[in-house]
Amino acid sequence: MPNNKDEDGLVVLVFNKKETDIRSQQQQLVESLHKVLGGNQTLTVNVEGIKTLPDDQTEVVIYIIERSPNGTSRRVPATTLYAHFEQTNIKTQLQQLGVTLSMTRTELSPAQIKQLLQNPPAGVDPIIWEQAKVDNPDSEKLIPVPMVGFKELLRRLKVQDQMTKQHQTRLDVLIKQEIQRKSGYAIQADEEQLRVQLDTIQCELNAPTQFKGRLNELMSQIRMQNHFGAVRSEERYYIDADLLREIKQHLKQQQEGLSHLISIIKDDLEDIKLVEHGLNETIHIRGGVFS
Repeated sequence: MPNNKDEDGLVVLVFNKKETDIRSQQQQLVESLHKVLGGNQTLTVNVEGIKTLPDDQTEVVIYIIERSPNGTSRRVPATTLYAHFEQTNIKTQLQQLGVTLSMTRTELSPAQIKQLLQNPPAGVDPIIWEQAKVDNPDSEKLIPVPMVGFKELLRRLKVQDQMTKQHQTRLDVLIKQEIQRKSGYAIQADEEQLRVQLDTIQCELNAPTQFKGRLNELMSQIRMQNHFGAVRSEERYYIDADLLREIKQHLKQQQEGLSHLISIIKDDLEDIKLVEHGLNETIHIRGGVFS
């Protein structure tokens, strides 16, 4: 959850453009947004941050500085700026710039968080919603968000994959900086202790009866299952010609037997009808005699 105040004035604009295009045309973008705001000379558009998104989209966080005649300045509140962007004519101009989505980046009030958590989203079972709240790793910074449909699931996976790559990039930079910083220095005691711990973990992973051995065993089982599954899929619809003829002959005999049984049942029904008819006539005759 964001922790920015409304007074910080941060508004997110999602562009249907690549990050490289946005950065190369950042000044033009600022000028275009200033025109969208009416070209007011007391307003200044500032870019807080630019972040790439999946599917060649880019998130741009902006805020507006408003200067008064007496020389003081303030940030336009995020809700005010967002309301301006949501006007029909302004929204059309933003769409022409490539904006597909706009939103405020402000923290939720305790009342809003309570309302969100108390009421399960539409289509979400209350039991599942309660379990999602229990499984929340950091309830002060995170809230459960349901994923509805495969499209939303795919978007979530793309975002997670992108965040993983960004984290890896930062880690690579930190590693290089740390290597340069430590270059020429002797290994310290805490670093030696860390190396021993890493060696211990590596030995545990490589032990035949530990994780690596179990993982290799699982991989072997998966390969065998895939192999036998492929063989079965290839032979699933193959039947020997002689066996096929026998099956056809057997089915034909069963069909003939069923037809014969049906014929017998029909004959029996006819006999039963004749018996019933004869009984009815006998009862009728006896009734006439005793009347």
